[in-house]
Amino acid sequence: MNTSAALLSVRALQVHFELAADSPWPWAAPRLLKAVDGVSFDIFPGQTLGIVGESGCGKSTLARAMLNLIPATAGSIVWQGQEMRGASTEVWHTLRKSVQMIFQDPLASLNPRMTVGQIIAEPLRTHFPRMANEEVMQKVRAMMAKVGLTEQQINRYPHEFSGGQCQRIGIARALVLEPKLVICDEPVSALDVSIQAQIINLLMELQAQMGLALVFIAHDLAVVRHISQRVMVMYLGHTMELAGKQAIYQRPSHPYTQALLSAIPLPDPKLERHKTLQLLQGDLPSPINPPSGCIFRTRCPKAIANCAVQIPVLRALNADTEVACDLV
Repeated sequence: MNTSAALLSVRALQVHFELAADSPWPWAAPRLLKAVDGVSFDIFPGQTLGIVGESGCGKSTLARAMLNLIPATAGSIVWQGQEMRGASTEVWHTLRKSVQMIFQDPLASLNPRMTVGQIIAEPLRTHFPRMANEEVMQKVRAMMAKVGLTEQQINRYPHEFSGGQCQRIGIARALVLEPKLVICDEPVSALDVSIQAQIINLLMELQAQMGLALVFIAHDLAVVRHISQRVMVMYLGHTMELAGKQAIYQRPSHPYTQALLSAIPLPDPKLERHKTLQLLQGDLPSPINPPSGCIFRTRCPKAIANCAVQIPVLRALNADTEVACDLV
């Protein structure tokens, strides 16, 4: 791909946390938790990148590092050709007009003491303090209509809304600045299945209308299937597979991706009864003390002795697929 045309290019990004030593002795070395360890990808205008993986694999940490809400330990974050890692607070403040975030818990992400109108207007008042109040409220009403909220709800408070409506408010707040990229951190995981479909369809409609690029994070491959053009599968802070939607759902390459796909229920009862399940053995290892070699080897059905020694590197399998497995 032509990376020069990318909105955002992330290269070898690391987010490590120092924890207290597991020892009573004061001279003991602190432990290192590698939440994100060497992740690379590009996001292009109008494209949706789905990021999936089990809970605790580093998805949300990666999302926050992309916006400098958590400082990155190493690596590169390039926004339209400008290196952002290590940039000043003022530079990041300017960037956030173009990059916004939708959070996982709809109600917890909204200020309970502010009305819907105040919540949606807050980004405009922060980034455009000289904008006239009439213009601010005009933009707020227009955005409320786009996300399926009525003008009569503008003076209500978040607790008066359902979870799906609160997420619509969060979407309106993120999009009122007309950003180029929106990072969606598991925006539907706290919602009912029927409401999940509504929110995903709404995001797709707004993406088409506004020309947005999206990063859509979920722990279920089935959730990102309809919205993503490319999918990145993460495990313990590493990228296991990065591929186009058709390739990853029809020809999954990594054993971890295959296991995640096999867990998706099929709507046809006959196919569901006869499908082959690829159940993962054991629990997710601790990121403080990950396995040697390939981090997935302790749960991989294809693991061989060399997997305990050799650390697989993400490599191009074909024009549309990158995979971190030496056995593929």
